[in-house]
Amino acid sequence: MNAIKNMQLKYSNYKSLDAKDKRTFWKETAINNAMYVLLIIAIIYTFTQNHKFLSTNSIVNIISLSAANLPIACGIAGCIVLTGTDLSAGRVVGLTACISASLLQSLDYASKMFPNMKPLPIPLVILAVIAVGAIVGWVNGFFVAKFQLHPFIVTLATQLIVYGILLMYIMINGNNGQPLSGLDDSFKQFVNGSILKVGGVAIPNYVWMGLAVVVLMWFIWNKTTFGKNMFAVGSNPEAANVSGVNVMRTTILVHMLAGMMYGITGFIESARIGSNTAATGLNYECDAIAACVIGGVSFVGGTGKISGVVMGVFLLRIIFVALNFLSINMNMQYVIKGLIILVACAIDMRKYLVRK
Repeated sequence: MNAIKNMQLKYSNYKSLDAKDKRTFWKETAINNAMYVLLIIAIIYTFTQNHKFLSTNSIVNIISLSAANLPIACGIAGCIVLTGTDLSAGRVVGLTACISASLLQSLDYASKMFPNMKPLPIPLVILAVIAVGAIVGWVNGFFVAKFQLHPFIVTLATQLIVYGILLMYIMINGNNGQPLSGLDDSFKQFVNGSILKVGGVAIPNYVWMGLAVVVLMWFIWNKTTFGKNMFAVGSNPEAANVSGVNVMRTTILVHMLAGMMYGITGFIESARIGSNTAATGLNYECDAIAACVIGGVSFVGGTGKISGVVMGVFLLRIIFVALNFLSINMNMQYVIKGLIILVACAIDMRKYLVRK
């Protein structure tokens, strides 16, 4: 009922505008929704070139790839709400993926990193990678909050630190940087197994994990004091401080929560990829940031919804899958990704300036 009333109110407001204001309204609407318009055009064009693009198998693939990236996007979205970002996200995913793989290799695998050690219980490994992500997040949040350093600088530094730790980790016990594979069947089944099929196409378990993360993050953002404090700090940290919000504590917790999400992403990616190297997680933060901005999480701070993050992840993944169906050169795909981020940020800033 409220949605219907809001639509009626908006329609009434539109009817009250003069001809010039109506033209301005449609112009602003077109610009603000340019990414969605381009997406619809891309879907239609891709389908005309390759009808398999909208097949059941392709749709399930898009959903699966999106679900695998939801945790990192939900994590980095909190940093953006605080007017920051997190360049270390991809490397944390890589580190936690390699840790997960090394602790869950089959006992009989010839190149096992830790010989004679049985695969650890999966819940214990999940807690371990979440803890690793939380530690990196604490470091990021502490230096941002305590010393008022820009998140770009702090996370650039931790990105290099985490990458160095990752490179040293995969050298342990004479592994010499070899890919970490030979994962235990229980681990692969836990992440890649399926309990549901759609049109004969299996939906992997990590889709449900991604859904669980979305529900959890929605609850944290919308139903907790911490979530309200996060938006207050993102909107105006001085005003939030005067209102009794512990800005330093909130900033640290937001980054820790983000790190935990990166750890979950690394756990999923470890089994999804199956063969983990120092390159695992490379540039994941770029896709996550682009998805957040497309989904309406603004760099000006204090603005964003989990539903928007989910939509942004799906829209971005649809575009990437469409590029593959159109046989676009991989090098060119990097150019397109960069343009998407640039355009999305430009549209986001324009919205802010118009409101201001």
